[in-house]
Amino acid sequence: MEFPTTLIEGRLLKRYKRFLSDVQLPNGEVVVAHCPNTGSMKRCQQDNARVWLSKSDNPKRKLAYTWELVEVDEKHLACINTGLPNKLVGEAIAKGVVTELSGYSEQKAEVKYGEKSRIDWLLTGTDGEKCYVEVKNVTLLEEDGKGYFPDAVTERGRKHLNELIAMVEQGHRAVLFFCVSHMGIDQVSPARHIDPAYADAFELAVSKGVEVLAYKVDITYNKMEVSHAIVVC
Repeated sequence: MEFPTTLIEGRLLKRYKRFLSDVQLPNGEVVVAHCPNTGSMKRCQQDNARVWLSKSDNPKRKLAYTWELVEVDEKHLACINTGLPNKLVGEAIAKGVVTELSGYSEQKAEVKYGEKSRIDWLLTGTDGEKCYVEVKNVTLLEEDGKGYFPDAVTERGRKHLNELIAMVEQGHRAVLFFCVSHMGIDQVSPARHIDPAYADAFELAVSKGVEVLAYKVDITYNKMEVSHAIVVC
């Protein structure tokens, strides 16, 4: 997936009200950029971090700039735009990059299922077999050098796990897909130190037959691409 326009580098001054961020551009101008991330963004909003913004020419937009990438610990690129992982994973499945999810004849996004939910990707085989794929964006690299999900307590995430369990119980295939959008992360674990209830739900889901995949995303200033599988532990 290529960014539609050349990204603009800046320095993060602050993030506030969850969806707003002040960024100083190289010419000294300070702009307000949309922050497309509802999570805590733990360790992804460091003071004065290098960030990259996209700019829209759409006059109907309230904010022209969108925060896309951040440099973590002055060395690792991470994507904080949670609107992109679903697209990235969808492209990777369609191209056969995710070998565990290859061979399906139909691929649909945002299909209604469960309790007033939508599955990120529904794959259907020629024999009618269904595979439900729930995508989660992973950007938390803790100081122990390991990647974790979630970065904040998530009741919604537990709900999704329960819905995947329900699909398995109905005879379908269900997959929790960790899209690792952080160049410094090489393994992923449930973040028991942040949300023990989610970690318990994760372990229950695995015991019930929900599959877990984690794939790393290669990130540059021009494009992002799902690259290869990494360890879930």
